[in-house]
Amino acid sequence: MDIPARIAAFRADGKDRYGVVTDAGIIDLTPDYGSRFEGLQEAVEAGALEELIAAAEGRAPTWAEADVEYIIPIARPEKLICIGVNFPDRNAEYKDGQAAPSKPSMFIRFPRSFTGHGQNLVRPPESEQLDYEGEVTIVIGKAGRRIAREDAYDHIAALTLCNEGTIRDWVRHAKFNVTQGKNWDSTGSIGPWLVPFRDASQLDDIELTTRVNGEVRQQDRTSRMMYDFRYIVNYVSTFCTLVPGDVIVCGTPTGAGARFDPPIWLKPGDVIEVEAQGIGILRNGVEDEPC
Repeated sequence: MDIPARIAAFRADGKDRYGVVTDAGIIDLTPDYGSRFEGLQEAVEAGALEELIAAAEGRAPTWAEADVEYIIPIARPEKLICIGVNFPDRNAEYKDGQAAPSKPSMFIRFPRSFTGHGQNLVRPPESEQLDYEGEVTIVIGKAGRRIAREDAYDHIAALTLCNEGTIRDWVRHAKFNVTQGKNWDSTGSIGPWLVPFRDASQLDDIELTTRVNGEVRQQDRTSRMMYDFRYIVNYVSTFCTLVPGDVIVCGTPTGAGARFDPPIWLKPGDVIEVEAQGIGILRNGVEDEPC
C-alpha cells in the first residue's frame, strides 16, 4: 500500500509550522493558512485536511526534512486515550491465568509525555525500565456520542503512529492504575505525520511492526486486534463525547522489552522504529534526562 498524502507539524526557523510532506521536502502551508489554523489540531477541527493537501498541489518544497524538527501532530487534544492489551498474544504475556477480557483496558496520557518523530525519548533518572510499544493511532474528525459501529469510520479524520513508551516499574506502583508509568515527559512519541483517513483498507488489515536497532521486536496485523477500530470508537463514545482532535492510541502487539527473560530495556543510543503499512515509519532515539 502506497503512503497517501502526509501532513506534518514541525518546527523550523524558531516557529511551529505545518505542511505537506513529499519525497523532496516539506511544503510549508503556515504562511497561507496560519491566520485560520494555528496548527493541525485546528485544521482537523475545521475538517480542512483535504483542503491543505490540495493547496500544496504542484508547489515546490519550502524546507528539507533535515532542516526541520518534527513535533507531535495534535498539540493539545481534549482527550488522549490509550487502549491496553488489544492483541491476543498480549493477554497471554501477563501469565496470570486470566482469559482475554470482554472489555478493553484504557488509560489516559498527557501530550507532554510524547515527543515528535526524529526526537529522542527521554529516560528519567528514577528508572532504567524505559520500554517501547508500537501502535496505530486514530484522530477523531467528527464529534459524536454513542457512535454506532457502522458509523465509526465516518468520525475518523486521520491516522498516525505512536511509540507508547512506558516506565515499567512505575506502572506497577498501584493496584488499579498505570498512570504513573505512562506519563513521564517525552517517554513516548507520536507521528511522524497525519495521513488523512479515506478508506477502510487503511485500517482493517495492515501490518504493524516495531524494530529496535533494526531487530524486529513486535509484528502483527490489525485484523487480529481483539477490539477493532470500529468497536473502539463505539465503546469510547458510549461514556464520553468524542470531539475533533481527540487522539486514540489503539494497542500494541506482543514483544515489548518487559516480556523478554531477562527484560530488555531501552538505553541511550538505541533507535526504535514503529512502522505501519500506508502510514509510514515513526523513528526515535533514546537519551538520558539531563540531571
